Amino acid sequence: MVVSSIKDPVLEKQLFVGRAMTLFLIMAGLMLLLALRFAQLQIWEFETYQTRSDQNRIQVQPLPPPRGLIFDRHGEILANNRDSSSLALVTERIETIGATIEHLSRLVSITPADITEFEKRLAQKRRPFEPVTLRRALNEEEIALLAVNRHLFAGVEVVNELVRNYPYGSLFAHAVGSVRRVNEEDLKTLDPVTYSATKFIGKRGVERFYERSLHGEVGYQQVETDAHGRIRQVLDIKPPIAGQNISLHLDNRLQIAATAALGERRGAVVALDPRSGGVLALVSNPGYDPNLFISGMSSEQFAVFSDSVYKPLFNRAINGQYAPGSTFKPVVGLAGLVNGVVSWEETVEDKGYFQLPGQERIYRDWSWTRNNAGGQGTVDLHRAIYRSSNVFFYDLATRMPVEALVSFARQFGFGAELSVDVAGASAGLLPDPIWKRGYKGEIWYPGDSVNMGIGQGDLLVTPMQMATVAATIANRGAVVRPRMLLSSDEMLSEVDPPMPLPVVQGPAPEDWENMVDAMEDVVHRGNKGFRQSGTAWAYIGRDIPYRMAGKSGTAQVVEIRQGEEYEEEELEEFNRKHAWFIAFAPADDPVIALSVLVENGGGGSSVAAPIARQVTDAYLLPQLASRN
Repeated sequence: MVVSSIKDPVLEKQLFVGRAMTLFLIMAGLMLLLALRFAQLQIWEFETYQTRSDQNRIQVQPLPPPRGLIFDRHGEILANNRDSSSLALVTERIETIGATIEHLSRLVSITPADITEFEKRLAQKRRPFEPVTLRRALNEEEIALLAVNRHLFAGVEVVNELVRNYPYGSLFAHAVGSVRRVNEEDLKTLDPVTYSATKFIGKRGVERFYERSLHGEVGYQQVETDAHGRIRQVLDIKPPIAGQNISLHLDNRLQIAATAALGERRGAVVALDPRSGGVLALVSNPGYDPNLFISGMSSEQFAVFSDSVYKPLFNRAINGQYAPGSTFKPVVGLAGLVNGVVSWEETVEDKGYFQLPGQERIYRDWSWTRNNAGGQGTVDLHRAIYRSSNVFFYDLATRMPVEALVSFARQFGFGAELSVDVAGASAGLLPDPIWKRGYKGEIWYPGDSVNMGIGQGDLLVTPMQMATVAATIANRGAVVRPRMLLSSDEMLSEVDPPMPLPVVQGPAPEDWENMVDAMEDVVHRGNKGFRQSGTAWAYIGRDIPYRMAGKSGTAQVVEIRQGEEYEEEELEEFNRKHAWFIAFAPADDPVIALSVLVENGGGGSSVAAPIARQVTDAYLLPQLASRN
């Protein structure tokens, strides 16, 4: 049986209307949701989303302050700032860093070392959207190429900045110090707001000590950027405040003269104004060019400095610690006078050697030789200074309690760091029985006093400390604190209020004058025969046009065993004696006091004294000429 299908128009109409109403309701619901969302964005949460939009479009960028300038006493610039352009990547805006670097390398030179250093900087902690330097020191042609092709590289910027510059290069590296790039360790301690735009921070010398004042105050600018992060316009700006300019006691002409006098020899020269303690010259050789740490160098280039056996990065002037040798003898002599152990008239028979009672060990004088025991005959304190008799001071040191010698020497700054603003200076070592028992687990032996009497043994000093000793004797007991700062734009927060100068207690005025006379004879007493002339006369005293007081010193580096002869030429370079000379001039009214150290240089009189003479000539002769 077949049933035919009959079309029902009413039913079809009902189905169509139902479906149309359902679709309409769905569309109406969607339109309502859209309207509600629109109202939320444009009315109820307008301020919130407007802020987010502005954050995407408008950025607040910190502006680094220009670092304060550093001048010498004559107004010569020792540290300034120069313009520098670098290629940098904002990695947050780059999809594929490797591909971007590859494309950039077709426009400008990018070496494997540049990429390696970039990856190291990329791994360091940094602020979001902070440009990471890929290549430094772009030239004008490279800057132009990058500008023309800028539209091809999202997140690539040419960053213009002021960077530190040292016009004299290595000449003042150890005196003025230098800046280094801010690293992860620095970020842990630095104020993130104050240093929000700073890439370099003072790490050595004056740059380090006066960092807060030299740095300045950070500024800010509000900028509008496009989708690629490029600045379209500056909306608002608060300019940074430049760091303070400072002037130092350093004399660039004297620094040049001291560096030339030292030549290629390893060592240090420190010159002070004994009236103020101002550091007139501070030389450590070999040195290094601090500009290399700013412009950038590879790990291999840095290794040349850091691995060198001559340690060019090491500041010998303030951190080198050496036995002072015979330059310590004036302090021992004055200590003996103060403690009533010796007088200026008392004499000792110097036969060229000394022995402690009941001991076989021989302590030799510098004039002792195997074939000619030498000896300097009858010597008093005055002659013991200008002839540098070891035997006299061996004997004196054993008759004086070591505690008395240590207490007196401490007044000169031995074992302490007296400077006002010399960053990182070492304190040396002034040993005593308590120190020896605690550090070595041994008692103090009479032989320790014998060695200390001539500035040997465990006693250690820096060239800066010995310049301070020379200045103290020049001042007849008034101790000055070495200082770098001469003046500044404003009162600097790093400097404490000036303190009254301490005075070495004990010596009578005539003791100071007698000691100065004896030290003058070191330089000026001549034509008296070998055993009567001052130790430095033959080397610097024959034609000197002013009165200089000085003391030579030769410090052993290796021990000479009993019965052995010291053959300088047969020793390895680093086992040879250090040469010392301390001096001040003019002796009656000193304006310069200095110390000279030549590492493994040999004799103090023959090697270090001529350097001291050249430095003093450079400072005094122009003054003497202007008076005439």
